[in-house]
Amino acid sequence: MARYHLFFTCAWTGIATLVALSQEPSWRPASAPLLTRWAKEVRPDRVHPEYPRPQMVRKDWLCLNGLWDYAITPRQAELPKKWDGKILVPFPVESALSGVGRRVSEQQALWYRRRWQLPAAWQGRDVLLHFGACDWQTDVWINGKHVGSHRGGYDGFSFDITKCLHPSGEQEIVVRVWDPTDIGTQPRGKQVRQPHGIWYTPSTGIWQTVWVEPVGKSSIAGLRLRPDVDRRELVVRVSVRPAADSRLRVRATALAEGSAVAQSSGPATDALVLKIPGAKLWSPASPFLYDLRISLIAPGPEGEQVLDEVQSYFGMRKIALGKDERGITRLFLNDQPLFQFGLLDQGFWPDGLYTAPSDEALRYDIEVTRQLGYNMCRKHVKVEPERWYYWCDRLGLLVWQDMPNGDAHVAPGKGEIQRSLESAQQFEKELQALIEGRGNHPCIVIWVPFNEGWGQYDTRRIVERVRQLDGSRLVNCASGWNDIPGVGDVHDIHVYPGPGAPPPEPGRAAVLGEFGGLGLPVRGHTWLDEKSWGYRTYKSQEELADAYEWLILQLRLLIPKGLSAAVYTQTTDVETEVNGIMTYDRAVIKIPADKLRRLHARVYGPAPNLRTLVPSSEKTPQTWRYTLQAPPHMWTLPDFDDRHWPTGQGGFGMRGTPGAIVRTEWPTKSIWLRRTFDLQNLPQSAALWIHHDEDAEVYINGVLAARLSGYTVNYTLARISPQALRSLRLGSNTLAVHCRQTTGGQYIDLGLVEIVEP
Repeated sequence: MARYHLFFTCAWTGIATLVALSQEPSWRPASAPLLTRWAKEVRPDRVHPEYPRPQMVRKDWLCLNGLWDYAITPRQAELPKKWDGKILVPFPVESALSGVGRRVSEQQALWYRRRWQLPAAWQGRDVLLHFGACDWQTDVWINGKHVGSHRGGYDGFSFDITKCLHPSGEQEIVVRVWDPTDIGTQPRGKQVRQPHGIWYTPSTGIWQTVWVEPVGKSSIAGLRLRPDVDRRELVVRVSVRPAADSRLRVRATALAEGSAVAQSSGPATDALVLKIPGAKLWSPASPFLYDLRISLIAPGPEGEQVLDEVQSYFGMRKIALGKDERGITRLFLNDQPLFQFGLLDQGFWPDGLYTAPSDEALRYDIEVTRQLGYNMCRKHVKVEPERWYYWCDRLGLLVWQDMPNGDAHVAPGKGEIQRSLESAQQFEKELQALIEGRGNHPCIVIWVPFNEGWGQYDTRRIVERVRQLDGSRLVNCASGWNDIPGVGDVHDIHVYPGPGAPPPEPGRAAVLGEFGGLGLPVRGHTWLDEKSWGYRTYKSQEELADAYEWLILQLRLLIPKGLSAAVYTQTTDVETEVNGIMTYDRAVIKIPADKLRRLHARVYGPAPNLRTLVPSSEKTPQTWRYTLQAPPHMWTLPDFDDRHWPTGQGGFGMRGTPGAIVRTEWPTKSIWLRRTFDLQNLPQSAALWIHHDEDAEVYINGVLAARLSGYTVNYTLARISPQALRSLRLGSNTLAVHCRQTTGGQYIDLGLVEIVEP
């Protein structure tokens, strides 16, 4: 049965927009470096027309998206007497799709005005005005009367505007917004006044749907849905406006493919429990959703009277920690271990910034993510419109949900910041709004309050606060940089390009919250023609695909050791960042989709085996010839006479270097190593097993095998050049290594391994 409530657009919307069309001026996008293919389909008379709240749907509503008057004034100015022009709501004023494309400073205010008709059929009913989100401080007037204020850039808010409405005829709504962006301490995500690097263009003002709907004097204000897979039941709590009294009752009916499977009723002040017989569980492999009908009921002289009714849905899903067959703590979905592998998803659009051009575009990112073989994404320091989570629910994409961060930063390993009382209160208010506003979606499995030390404070208390608000999901205390040992359900590290993994723990799962970031600018699809960047940048799609394949191979080796999840950076390019799987305009998937699907299918299967060809000193010390003085230029060749070089046991370095196993001190800037080894059989595939800090050059039989920059903190695979592989021969071979210290610690050790696929 089709879920009618997910695609329903009220007839009043069509009537209102048709009437207004002849009166509205022409609209076109403002200039922008890049547009998506959906931009040409954006029309002022039909912009995001879908009902915006798919888990609490009413049949009567009026969408107020479209062209509004706008003005940018000094911050303290009164209502404008003259308007600057038209803006297309709900696109941020800085975006191309707003039709404005202007920046608003912290010294200015952004004003909106729209006039609309109250449908005659709504007479005698209360009318609620809803904003999906507006960044950041919002004041609203209806027909000249102030109806309320709101602070927060990511959470929805509503006002009862009934008493301010005219009995008939035209109604006027005026909105004033002030946004401090990065001069404030409020949650703001990646928005800055001066975009650069990993910081992007701000999204000021209304950026999600605005709508009005009629309700009775008592109505359903909110739902809390918590599935209990172990008990095969759904717990439903209904909040009522203005407040539930003892006479009111609630009835909840669960439906599967159109047929009722469970029903429960009780006082509106109590929780309802629906027993779900033979519950079909929700998972990425089978994202089954039940429909849900909630009715608010009052007794009447001739029987019960339905005061309000909403349509919703839910998924039966359980997320928890568990032990695998080897006793390693893993992420379990529905009581089964599942490796969670996905993309860092920042949710920016070149034409709409925080706002996708359309619902189809919103869905596209999630469809591509699933089609490429990822089962998860980490929604990075942004909260999306509810329809984004609906598509994740429907298409089966697990979500790690970040809390948008703000305030000050703290360096890796440097603990926490001190927030002011005002800053902490605003953060915790918006954190609660996030959990309560998105907590019914089965796709969300982990809450992430902090990212890379940004605004991180009182971590233990904040984690406990998240658990109080929602005990049905896991909590990642801090993604990257400043883990608090033993706090939360996962230990999350970031390694670029990586991959890497934290050590397994009895009470927490080991996860890789960010890695990769391999960059490729695709001409004609970049925000800027020059100055794009990635953590490592490649020149062709073939080079990128080759590097990505090698990265995934290394990731697979970490899973048997205890890694339970990994997040690759990222879904799309964002402004000057070109490390997306897709270009910023979503026009190009940079690595062939069929290749990605094949690679990713292996992530969920057995890991390859590494057969030692030449042992490293990781477990057993190996003897090398070495020198601390620059040798003659022929030093890499097999017949070079190194008998005058001293011998030492690997590894070579300075004690205290992260991950180093130092058996021979190396106190200078450079070291040169040589070693011979015998091969009885030529390997079909081989790689270096190396730990280097920092830059290293490796030669096999005098042929350059690898040139490695930067450093590692443990032993990892490195690719051998095809020329060096061809130089391997039966019998005696030579390894020669030069390692150079640039800053911090120093260490070098390596061996050779053969990669054997299962």
